[in-house]
Amino acid sequence: MAYIRKYRDKWRAEVQRHGHRATHVTDTKREAQAWALKKESELDALKGSGGKTFLDAVEKYKNTVSITKRSPEWEGRRLDAMLDHFGPETKITDIDSAVIGEWRDERLKTVTGSTVQREANLLRNLFTVAVDEWRWMDRHPFKGVRLPEHNESRYQLWGWQDIKKVLRAGEKSGGKIGQITHAFHIALRTAMRMSEVLAAPDNFNERRRVVILARTKTTGRDEVPIGRIAAKLLKGYVFTVEANEGSVLFSKLCRQLMIQGLTFHDSRATALTHLAKKVDVMVLARISRHKDINLLHRVYYRETADSIAAKL
Repeated sequence: MAYIRKYRDKWRAEVQRHGHRATHVTDTKREAQAWALKKESELDALKGSGGKTFLDAVEKYKNTVSITKRSPEWEGRRLDAMLDHFGPETKITDIDSAVIGEWRDERLKTVTGSTVQREANLLRNLFTVAVDEWRWMDRHPFKGVRLPEHNESRYQLWGWQDIKKVLRAGEKSGGKIGQITHAFHIALRTAMRMSEVLAAPDNFNERRRVVILARTKTTGRDEVPIGRIAAKLLKGYVFTVEANEGSVLFSKLCRQLMIQGLTFHDSRATALTHLAKKVDVMVLARISRHKDINLLHRVYYRETADSIAAKL
């Protein structure tokens, strides 16, 4: 309950709520009333959150939600970076739409709109759980926040000349460069991501010609069908390079070979575009493991208009 009273030539507001007491002196009665209303709202929110911090929310989210995802490591790295921005000791109830807007603008100085969208989806889900399930907040801080548009989808495909450059460089170099170019060759044949390719030999069922990829603790597993050439590339091969290191090595190799505008991940779209000539869209979706066929068509199927026109 708020008490507004005259204090010498000023006005004093006193708020006592949920065991907390606060006072503030202002020049006018209206200012005192406004402060009291704001303070009561803050104390109500603080009661609901139990004084929880953003660090508390991140740790609980990692242990209860991220752990069930396909890539908990990615979510962990992104949430740790957000801790640096928002501050671990920041009360979760102090994060509102204005704070989220400042985070958005700061990120857009260094990353693309699509990256901000992906990170915002993670952060938004954390707050959704905090509001709906944990009852730590009484409002969602993303309400009213404008997010940037996604970047235009990539259109790059690996051509055979550039592919040959990479594979030959791997044969000459050997070592970890050889491993990552071998993984690149497998990715071109299977449409698997780098991390999936590096884990594939340990999960390859040679008899069935299937790579079994663990998904999450709650949603079972994925099975990736493997063609004959990819099966030969996988059989008995051992990768010692890790995904993060492999990504750096592959980017460095592309610069050395003067290959511009192409990434390891473009091998996935290249493989799916080529496979689309052999199988129908439903089979292709099973290979790529896309639940949204529109996403498969919009992002990963990159047949050019010229090549389509040539078939007509």
